[in-house]
Amino acid sequence: MRVLVLGGTRFVGRAIAAAAVDRGWQVTVFHRGVSGTPPAGARSVFGDRSTGGVAAIADQPWDVVVDTWDGSPEAVRDAADVLRDTAGRYVYVSSRSVYRQPLPGGLDEDAPLVAPGDGYGGDKLAAEHAVRDVYGMRALVARAGLVLGPHEHPTRLVWWLRRVARGGDVLAPGPPYLPLQYIDVRDLAGWLLDTARDAVSGTFNAVSRPGHTTMAELLEACREATGSAARLRWAEPETILAAGVQPWSELPIWIPDGSPVRGLHETNTDRAHAAGLRCRPVVQTVADTWAWLRSTPDVPNIGGLNPARESALLDRIASS
Repeated sequence: MRVLVLGGTRFVGRAIAAAAVDRGWQVTVFHRGVSGTPPAGARSVFGDRSTGGVAAIADQPWDVVVDTWDGSPEAVRDAADVLRDTAGRYVYVSSRSVYRQPLPGGLDEDAPLVAPGDGYGGDKLAAEHAVRDVYGMRALVARAGLVLGPHEHPTRLVWWLRRVARGGDVLAPGPPYLPLQYIDVRDLAGWLLDTARDAVSGTFNAVSRPGHTTMAELLEACREATGSAARLRWAEPETILAAGVQPWSELPIWIPDGSPVRGLHETNTDRAHAAGLRCRPVVQTVADTWAWLRSTPDVPNIGGLNPARESALLDRIASS
């Protein structure tokens, strides 16, 4: 397979390029050279898609193009159009942000959508339309869920690993059995390449099944991976929210019941799993991410709860 990855130097795109190289496929990564380097074995072509640079590789044949762009949808439309005669298939990594809030439990691919062009989700949706308009049945759109794993960006699991590794009392957002839904970046990459090889088309929620893990299983996996003696201090959602702590941003991954986006952990994924998606256990994702993080000490934290705020809330909980 001759694979063109538009991007391919950071997280999802990099994982896709690496997985294709591991299969012995011919991999070309088109990128600007500002967000890292492609995996070993992939060929680099430098260019800027926002200024029409994709045209420089439009005369080469590609079995599949994989596109993870999350900027202007016009850049996706331009790339799809320029490559329409030389690319056999086009895989676009979209987002479940295309669904209109509030997100209900069990939402599937036919759930109500935002308006094209309305913020991040609207841009992703407009890009989906562009790919389908050009490629039709040669297109696959993967509405990815929460993506975790090595080379993570943004750093959600990384934040929890570092916090648990630091030890002491850790604010654990409850309830412990709260179901979580995510996908390991390597499982996403492998499945996308499988669908390209097998000429699968359509739109899919690409994430694990609901309840793939829980908040407690995730944090216990962080303790095991880091070897930390941290003490998990579970707090009720109402207590955390009353203190003004923001789910997802200050306490990454956590979305309590009642949130308008709780459906991000309760999405129907029957279609993707029927098409072969398989997801590894949380302990493997966590352990491998910790191993990568230890070998890459300059990974920045993005977001997360300020230590002083966490300490104040833990004191409040202990005295109540």
